Parts: sequence; C-alpha cells; structure tokens
Amino acid sequence: MLTTRDAISRRRSIRKFKPDPIPQNHLTQILEAARLAPSGCNAQPWRFKVVTDQQTKEALAQAAFNQAFIARAPAVIVCCADIQGYLDGTSSAIQDLGEIGALEDRVIHILEKRLAHARTIDIDQLGPTIAFNVAIAIEHMVLRALDFDLGTCWVRLLDGPLVNELFNWKDTMYTVALLPIGYPAEDPAPRKRRSLDEILL
Repeated sequence: MLTTRDAISRRRSIRKFKPDPIPQNHLTQILEAARLAPSGCNAQPWRFKVVTDQQTKEALAQAAFNQAFIARAPAVIVCCADIQGYLDGTSSAIQDLGEIGALEDRVIHILEKRLAHARTIDIDQLGPTIAFNVAIAIEHMVLRALDFDLGTCWVRLLDGPLVNELFNWKDTMYTVALLPIGYPAEDPAPRKRRSLDEILL
C-alpha cells in the first residue's frame, strides 16, 4: 500500500504521457482530494476545470507560452482562485470557526480586519495573495494522482488573461496553474534536493 511518504518520494514532474484516457472515477477522486484541502478561514477559493478535448488543450499549451507537452496529456486541470468571494465578503467562514471554538474572538477580529483590507486591494495583487490556498489543493491532487499511477506537472508559466479569454471568464478568476495529468511515458530520476541542514534556519 502506498504511504504518504512513498507518494512524496515518488512524485516527479511528468512531461511525457501515454495517450490512454483517464477513467472519470479517478479524476473525480483526484478532485475530491483537492476539495478536502485546508484554506485560510476555510474560504475554499479553488475552482477547477478539467479539459480533455484536443483543441482546448492546444489553446492552453499556447497560453502557457507554447509548452507543447501540455496538449499531449490526456487531461489538463485548470486550477484557479475565485477572487469574487473575497471582494463581496462571501468567501470567509471566520464566524463559523468562532462558533465551533477553533478561533478566539481576538483572532477573529484580526482576521476580519485583514479581510476588509483585502477588499481594497487591486485584483492583480489579490490573485497572487490568495493563490497559496489553491496551491495546497493542487498538491493534494498531485499526490492523490499517484494512487492511480498517474503523473502530473505543475505549470505556472502561463498567460492568465489569455486563459480567461479562452473560457470567457471574468477577471475575478485568477489562474494559478495548469496541471497536465496522465499515465507517464517516462520515468525521470529524482532531482537533487538540498539537505535538511541547508534548509533549517
């Protein structure tokens, strides 16, 4: 049985995929892993679009500065942050956290002030600010995919406005990353990692 430690050790960035389609049930379970991810104030700002048709995959590859391997994956998950909830105040569950005793009133007050400030920030700044929540959910998917022998690759180099234009999304939808996913047609060696001594402060 694959442990979390095994999954972390086995994960590689895969850029060569077999053409085999991914069973819908497997994609659903991978997205379910993202749904269960933690987020600041339980805002859950992540939104996902699963793309399997070739024409749209090719358009996504172009929006990612012509990274052709993206279009060769059986599926691409477009991972976004929905900023609208931060602007209209509907994304936060701070009060819920207070009611169950997870947060003290003092901390709730601080968080509410910060959320109020977030509503005054320009959209171009707000997207990257809340993207870390989506990043947690993406990594949940990356690790869960290994349970089905699927490989993935984080793609952050992309033109967000061009992705929005492709799907006719409002500018309050911020694309955090593309996640090509499929059965690996390569087995990359592990890349060098810094030692614990180098990363501990």
